[in-house]
Amino acid sequence: MSVTISLSTKGQIVIPKALRDRLHWTPGLPLTVRETDYGLVIQAIARPRQTTLQDVIGCLKYTGPAKTLAQMDEGIGEAVAAEYERN
Repeated sequence: MSVTISLSTKGQIVIPKALRDRLHWTPGLPLTVRETDYGLVIQAIARPRQTTLQDVIGCLKYTGPAKTLAQMDEGIGEAVAAEYERN
């Protein structure tokens, strides 16, 4: 797709809605502008996909009885204390 756009007096350009929709570019998307021998290249910076709980459930295998919240809190506290002692 090729379109003609104009540079504003403030040095701004507007990317036509049809292009933004086709590229799935939404407000706030970070872009890079790179100069080449042929002009400028505008490219979206890929945002890391947000991790969901479903992505990580079961990723760490544990065999044995289920731990209680109190046991998990105690284990976290011990790990934090050990880290501080090491530093």
